[in-house]
Amino acid sequence: LKRRHLLPFGAAVCSPFLWGGVWAQTSFEERISLDDARRLHESGHAVLIDIREPEEHATGVAAGVRLLPMSQIGQRLHEIPVDSKTPVLLICRTQNRSSATLRALRKQMGEKNYAHVRFVHGGMSEWAQRGWPMVSPAKP
Repeated sequence: LKRRHLLPFGAAVCSPFLWGGVWAQTSFEERISLDDARRLHESGHAVLIDIREPEEHATGVAAGVRLLPMSQIGQRLHEIPVDSKTPVLLICRTQNRSSATLRALRKQMGEKNYAHVRFVHGGMSEWAQRGWPMVSPAKP
C-alpha cells in the first residue's frame, strides 16, 4: 500500500447522533500518525480536538487541545472549524471513536465539508505511553 499524505492534515470530533453504521475500513487519507499530529498541533498548524468524555479528560490532556466530548458533538458541531485551511485533528483514547466520528461527520455533513479533518492514530493512550506532556484540563 502506498501511503498518501494530504497536507495540511486535520481532525474532527464525534457524537452519538452520528454513529449510524459507520464502522468501515480506515483509509490513509482519514488518519494521521501521532507523531505528525503532535508536530502540527504544537507548531500551531492544526486544531487538535479531544473527543473523550470529561472523566477521561481528567486523566490528562495535551496542552492547548480543544475539549469537545463525543456526547456533546451534536449540540456543539459549530465548534469544529469548517475552513479547509484549518486542519482539524480528532483524538480519543485509541482511535476507534475518533475514526468513527470522522466517517460519520463526512457521511452526514458531506465529504467536502470535512476533507480537512483527520483522526489521530494511536490516540491519547499512546500519547501517555510515550511519556509526552499532559496537563489537567482547564475548568469550564
